[in-house]
Amino acid sequence: MTYPICSNNPMRRHRSLTGSLAIAIAVVLPATMTACASTDDGDHQQVGSAQHAAPMNMFGGASYQGEPVLVVTAALVRAGGGADNFSFAKALVSMLGEETFNAEVAKLTQQYGEAEVKTFIGGMDLAINLSLKHATQAGVSLPEPAPLSGVELAKALVNAGTAPDGAFWSGYLFDKAVSNPIHHQVMVDINNSAGYEADLVTHKILNQAMYDVAQVLGISHVKLASLH
Repeated sequence: MTYPICSNNPMRRHRSLTGSLAIAIAVVLPATMTACASTDDGDHQQVGSAQHAAPMNMFGGASYQGEPVLVVTAALVRAGGGADNFSFAKALVSMLGEETFNAEVAKLTQQYGEAEVKTFIGGMDLAINLSLKHATQAGVSLPEPAPLSGVELAKALVNAGTAPDGAFWSGYLFDKAVSNPIHHQVMVDINNSAGYEADLVTHKILNQAMYDVAQVLGISHVKLASLH
C-alpha cells in the first residue's frame, strides 16, 4: 500500500501551499473575470435597451413623437359640427351612418354598460375641446380640412391610430391628431376635472370602438389593443 508523503519541512510546505494557491488563482480568476464581464455586458445591454425603448403613452401603446396631422384633425372637427360645437357622436354618424353608429353604441353598451359609454362619448367631446383650447394657446391653428369625409375619414382615423405594434391605440391617435405634448396637457386637464377613471374609460372604449370600425370597414389587419 502506498501512503502520501507528508513533509515536515516548513519551507517545502510553504512552497506547496503557494503553488496550490497560484494554481487556484490561475484557474478561478479568469473564470470570475469572465463571469463579471458577462454580467457587465448584460447590464450594459439592459441599460442600452431601456435607453432605446420607445416612449409609451399613459394608457398603453407607443407614443408618436412626430408632427401632428392637423389636416385630418380639421376634417374630424368639421364632421363633428365645428370647433365651437363639436360632438363626437355627430362625427361618428357623419362617418359611419346612423344605422352603423346605433349598432356600435348598442354593442358597446352591452359590453361596458350605459354609464361607461356615456362617459366615453362625453370624454371624447371634452378631449377634442381641450385639445383645440391648448392648440390655440400654443399658437397652433387648424388648417383647411383634408378632403376626407364619411368612410374615408373613418379609415384615415383608424390608420392614424394604428401604432407600430399593429393595434389601434387611443393615445397614438391623440398624438397624431394634436401632438404628444398637447395630448399630455389634455390628459392632465381631464384627470384634474373628470378624473383618472373617466380618462381611462375614454381611452379603453375608443380602443374597442375604433377596432370595431376597422373590422366593419374591412381593415382586418388592425389588432385590438390590450386595454379594451
